[in-house]
Formats: sequence, C-alpha cells, structure tokens
Amino acid sequence: MSKSVPHESAHLHVTGNATFADDIPQLEGTLFVALFISEKAHANIQSIDFSAVEASTGFVSILTAEDIPGVNDCGPIIHDNPILANEKVSYIGQPVFAVVADSFLNARKAVKKAKVSYEELDAIFDLNEADNNNSYVLPPMVLQKGNAQNKLDQADRKLEGRFKVGGQEHFYLEGQVAYAVPKEDGCLHLWCSTQHPTEMQHLVAKSCLLDANQIVVEMRRMGGGFGGKESQSALFCCIASLAAKKLNRPVKCRLDRDDDMLITGKRHHFNYDYHVGFDKTGKIKSLQLKMLLGAGYSADLSGPVATRALCHADNAYLLDDVDLGAYCCKTNTQSNTAFRGFGGPQGAFATEYIIDNISRSVGVDSLDVRKLNFYGKTENNITPYGQLVEDNVIHELVDELEKSSDYRSRRKEVQAFNQTSTIIKKGLALTPLKFGISFNVVHFNQAGALVHIYTDGSVLVNHGGTEMGQGLNTKVAQVVANELGINPKQVRATATDTSKVANTSATAASTGSDLNGKAAQDAARQIKDRLVTFLSETYSVEKGKISFIDNVVVFGTEKIEFNALIQMAYEARIQLWSDGFYKTPGLHWDKEKLTGSPFYYYAYGASVSEVVIDTLTGEFKILRADLLHDAGNSINPAIDLGQIEGAYIQGMGWLTTEELVWNDEGRLLTHAPSTYKIPAVSDCPAEFNVKLFKNQNVKDSIMRSKAVGEPPLLLGFSVFFAIRDAVASVAEYKINPPLNAPATAEEILSAVDFCRDQASGSVK
Repeated sequence: MSKSVPHESAHLHVTGNATFADDIPQLEGTLFVALFISEKAHANIQSIDFSAVEASTGFVSILTAEDIPGVNDCGPIIHDNPILANEKVSYIGQPVFAVVADSFLNARKAVKKAKVSYEELDAIFDLNEADNNNSYVLPPMVLQKGNAQNKLDQADRKLEGRFKVGGQEHFYLEGQVAYAVPKEDGCLHLWCSTQHPTEMQHLVAKSCLLDANQIVVEMRRMGGGFGGKESQSALFCCIASLAAKKLNRPVKCRLDRDDDMLITGKRHHFNYDYHVGFDKTGKIKSLQLKMLLGAGYSADLSGPVATRALCHADNAYLLDDVDLGAYCCKTNTQSNTAFRGFGGPQGAFATEYIIDNISRSVGVDSLDVRKLNFYGKTENNITPYGQLVEDNVIHELVDELEKSSDYRSRRKEVQAFNQTSTIIKKGLALTPLKFGISFNVVHFNQAGALVHIYTDGSVLVNHGGTEMGQGLNTKVAQVVANELGINPKQVRATATDTSKVANTSATAASTGSDLNGKAAQDAARQIKDRLVTFLSETYSVEKGKISFIDNVVVFGTEKIEFNALIQMAYEARIQLWSDGFYKTPGLHWDKEKLTGSPFYYYAYGASVSEVVIDTLTGEFKILRADLLHDAGNSINPAIDLGQIEGAYIQGMGWLTTEELVWNDEGRLLTHAPSTYKIPAVSDCPAEFNVKLFKNQNVKDSIMRSKAVGEPPLLLGFSVFFAIRDAVASVAEYKINPPLNAPATAEEILSAVDFCRDQASGSVK
C-alpha cells in the first residue's frame, strides 16, 4: 500500500486499445438514433410533420413520447424530467423525438427534415427574475444557527453585496453514449457511459415496463464523467433501450459534441446576496447569505446540490451565527446537475469571496483574516449544521504551505512590483479548503463487491463503482492485493455489471474508493480467513502466526507459495470466492431541519497561486502554483497527485475561462470547443509544486486514506483571488473589485476600470 502503482488501464489508454462504450463491436443489424431537439425555450408543440423524415434514406422508425410503454420520465429524484417532450418543450435543446436509421449519418440527416410548429410561451432565463416570481423546482432551503440578525446589528463593521459565479460544462472527452441489445425473453443488455449503472437499470425498467432483473447494465470505463454521467446519462440509455425494445434490434444512441452540450445540464451557476458583520480584526460575527441556484427546467439533482452548498458555505471557518438560504430557481434552460464538488465549491466560494472583501476593509492580509476565522481544534469546532469537526489539520497544513511557498516574502515582492509597474500587475492568494466526504442521503453510503481467486493464484474483483479515469479500479486492486499479500499485477478488476453486484450507488461524492475499497477488502478478508483456518487445521499452527506477504504464506517455521496454497485449498474444497459489503458508519441527517452529521470525515487542503494580469486587455497568466492536500494515508500517491493537479486546473478553468453564454432566446451559444474554453497546456503554471500533506485519517476509512476526487477542485480558488488581488492593486488594495466568476478577460478589464474610476473619484 501507499505505493505509486501504475493505473491499471494506462497502457491501454496510451496505445488506443482501451475499450469504451462506443468501441464495443456492433452486432449485425444495429440501428442508430438521432435526436430532434427543441428550437424554442418554452412552447406548446402544435404539430409535427414527419413525412420528409420517413422518406429519408435508411429511415427505419420514429420514437415519440407516445411510443413509451412505461413512464416517460428519467428524473433521478423528482419525476419532472421527461425522456421525450410531450406536448410542451421547456428549453432549447430538449429532445422531442428520436429517429432510428441504418446508420448514424442517415439518422442525423433524416431528423433534420422534420417540421415542427410551436406556440411560444413566456420564458424565464434570469435567476433574479425566477426568484421574484417564486419560480423554483423545489421549496427554498434555510439553514440557521444562532441569531444572525441580532449579531449583525451588534457588529462593529458590516459589509453587504452581490456577486455571481457561473456554471461549467463537464466537457468529458467521451460524449454520452448507450448501446442496447435485445436478449431472449424480452431482456436487454445495455452498454453505456454512466456513473450510476443501477439508476440506469431502474429508469430503463420503468420506461420499458420491464423488471430490473431483465436488464443488465455493463460499464467498463468512461472517458471522463465529472458528474455529467451520474443522472443525465439516463435519457440516452432510455432512448436506446426503448428503441431496441420497440424494434427488437440493437440500437446505439451516440451524441456529437454540439448536441451533447445543448441537451445536457451543467454545474449550477449561483447568484449571491450577503450581509456580514465582523470586528476590526476581521473576525466574522454574523453572516446572512442568500444563494440562488440555476436549476434549469427540472429538479434533477438540484436538491442535493443545494444541500451540499449550504453544508460547505462555512468552508474552513467557524460561523456561529448564520442565516443561509438556498433557492433552486426554475428557468427555461438545460436542467443542471452534478458536477465535481456537487455544490460544495459554490458554497465555499461565497465565504471565500466575503472574507476577501473583509480583509481589504480592515486593511489586513487576507491570509491572516482567513487564519483568524479558522475552526478550532478542540473547541469552536461545530459546523452550522451541527457536526463536530474532528481531525482539524487546517492550521498546520496552511502553516506548512505558507512556509514552503515563501508566501510572506512573495507578498512583499508582488506589492513592490505593482508599485513600479503601471500596466502589468501581479496578484497572490492563499486559500484553504475543508470538504465533507459522504453522500448527504445516508442510504447511498453502501457498496458491494465480489472477489474470486482462481487456482493459478490470479484474482478477479468486481465492485459497484465505475472507472472514469480516476484510478478507482487500480486502488481497489491494490486493496485486495494488500489484503491477500500478493502483487497487484495478479489482481484484475472487471467491468461494473448490475448482474454481478446489485443495487449500487453512484460513483460520486468522492466515495468511490472509500465504499468499494472497503467492500472489496471485506470480500478478500473472508477468503483469507478461510485459508487461515485451512492452514491452521492442516498444519496444527495457531491462526495468529500465519501471515500473507510478498506472494508467500508463512506459518510457524514453514512457508508456502500463495499459488500453491490456493491449489491445495481448492483440492480441499475451500470456497475461494466471496462477496463483500460495506456501509459507512455514524451518519445521520435531518433533511427538514438541515442538521446532523452527514459526513464521515473531512479532507483538507490549501493552495497558493501567483498570477499576472494585463490591465489593458484583461488577460491573465498563472506564474506559479503551490498545492498541499490532505489525502490521509494515500493508497496510491501518484494517482492522488494526478487527481489533485487535474482538480486544480479544472477549478481554475471554472473560475476563469469557462464561460457559458445564452442569447436572449435562451439558446446556448457556447456549445463547442470553438466557443467554450477549457484550460489547455499553455494555461498551466510554469512552476507547479504539488505535495501530499502527511496525515492519517482518524476514521476507519479504507487504509486510513482520504478521498481526492472532489475536494482539490477548491484549490483553484486561489487563482481567482490572486486575479482579484492583482486587480485591487490598481487602487492600492483599498477597493474591493466587483469581479464575478468566471474571471474572463472582459470581467477583469471591467473590474480594473471600476477600481481605477473609484480611486480617481470619477465614480461615486
């Protein structure tokens, strides 16, 4: 354990031999689907003329809402998300019907020939407009602790304001894809790119009027997911399956990039309205925060996203008197969904922004204001939702990073540079993170696994998690190998399969390794216990004196090769396979009161970013980044470091270049790589220092490790606040720049102009 074993599929990825859902050999007679998507944001469908479609080359069939034998819904929680629109459309990009043809190209050509007439209805695109009209997909959520209004009234100093953070396109390299094949007795085998095979099984069963046991969902690997394939893969799985069932032929549904981006939801964008009270040192006394979430046209996962935003608004800070509200605004746009961090980044971003404002108001370095407000280690460590913050290492972690990054000396250097440079300005920021690990819905925190040992000593493991490039299968294989005392190369992880491990949870909320690693460990341990009993009885040796290490089993003065032991055990009819199960202990949550202990533990981290901006163009560049992250007792340091680096860059992209733009009619304009700008290699810092913080989880997590999927995305905060620091230098750091995220060149230039005007007195 704690060794940098290569990713189990790395050699397949780099040679192009890794099989993704679209690479599965197609059976003879396979048909292909193309979707007709709405051209209006909110309208009644008056008529559809299919005559030209039906006359198209290769045309086979049309699938409409009326052709769905079961439930026309693919919503993960609330049933408000139709598979195909029926009578009314709610956003530009909503699937209305599907055309099935003998080739992908013929299907796309045919679907464009349909003629649809609409009766347009009033549409809402703006979050404030939705809020003013009480247009919500869910009732508002309010989390209160103490007496925020009273403490605000008593506070020495106060600030109030509004700001925004944009959404984010998942931009997985592999798009949405599903391949459904009819089997005997009305059954279906579905290959798809999804983070939640069990949910796909359930929703396909409901739409096709089948039992769950008639559907097998198989998923070997994804080319990225980031939350975009947790719930939103369902629509495409259902359409492929419905068409396959209707026609009794294999059907593939694969989207091109434009349709993918137009149809699917994004990270929720947020509008914030806050009032904060604090003292002359910057210590927060009260916080009132209203968060408007852009849910889109349906609920999807907006409820859990809002809950997690509320539970992360504290980030690493003690907030004793708070009034926090989350409002899931209904708009006529794509239904937004899970995205790496799941609302946590949006909640934490708000408080970081507010603290950044406080620091300039009191004239103190923002790092000192942050440290002043940190949770305590043995007291002052209760969250607004009532959970005790244990193992709080944020103090020593930030201290270590402050020293290793030379933060204090670089702060002086940056300020000195800005005094003599009128056009080019530098900025520096250090931001912390505290991130809770577990699903907010308690019953999702469970997992199962199967482990098989074959007579040659090789091991096969199957678990309910999904591999999307994050190294889950590698870590699970390491756990099993460690338990059996063998080389990880002897362990192979197979495709996630609902016919092997049933009722799985989504691979999300950073729980993949925690849950599935523990389940696989449990299965391997059961087999190991049988082998120990067998050796003890066969050789009359105490069980406690039997050890498995380096492919050798040692017992007393004797030892035997692992492979030989397995053959002996097989001949003695010892069961060499087992199932394993795990459920996270100690979790409870009152969703009505928004109180409890929803997280098993917390992960911590911090980052320092130094940037340079051009005040004439608004362009920026990262000069240096220093990251220190708490992964506990890392199972695989190389994989964890890769996740941390990637999360930082993805977080930076969200807050800087990845701007989503809709026009006045509600059409997404940034629906291709030509208009939507994810970070490239040239955007990475030239000096990139990333380290794991030495720590061990106080909780009995898998091998005492900590999750590294979502938490490090918050490390990207330091880029945004370094940019804001650079902008503030234009006005001698005395004005809080009105910089919204993403901090595009236009946003930066606008904030620079504002600060200059304020400093010169030309704007009141």
